[in-house]
Amino acid sequence: MSRHMFPFLLAAVLLCGAPLSAMAQGPGIPKAHLFEVGELKPLDSTLKVKVGDPAPDFSLPTIDGGTVSLAQFRGKKNVALSFVPAAWTPVCSGQWPGYNIVQDLFDQTDTQLIGVSVDNVPTLHAWVQEMGGVWFPVASDFFPHGEVADALGILRSTGEAERSLFLIDKQGIIRYIDVHDINSRPDLGPLVKAMQELKNAQN
Repeated sequence: MSRHMFPFLLAAVLLCGAPLSAMAQGPGIPKAHLFEVGELKPLDSTLKVKVGDPAPDFSLPTIDGGTVSLAQFRGKKNVALSFVPAAWTPVCSGQWPGYNIVQDLFDQTDTQLIGVSVDNVPTLHAWVQEMGGVWFPVASDFFPHGEVADALGILRSTGEAERSLFLIDKQGIIRYIDVHDINSRPDLGPLVKAMQELKNAQN
């Protein structure tokens, strides 16, 4: 994606309200391989943080055998956390592959995207492989179960994380939160706008 296309894509997203994830699904996962969860209670948690708060630090194992922490990006990059409730479910399996076509938007705003789920590492590894891979780190908040999600106040009573997005600046301060209806993919337009505004403020 050309740098010059950024304003036009952003405008299209903001005006149309279409999730960027709907623009590309990657190779996709056969429907027969996914678990249909049905309609769920949209929200089932109480947020413990707000915009302007320091984000709780974390160090989580990733599917490539390493770890990822918030501290490793301190002073270097903004961080966008994408929490999804569960691997092998339809909405989640469409959300993360959709980010593959917008990596440039994260790069241009000095933002590192990190995907997080409460599933264990082997489950996440198999799921991401089946989706065709993603460009960003995928981390497991499995044990202690949902510890990071709970610190943020997005751990549901059933043990999954809320479908949510957090934008954290280079000093570790939360600048944007979207705790979304678990039944639908969040529109990336507001997050992209927040990323661009944060980048402009840092220049």
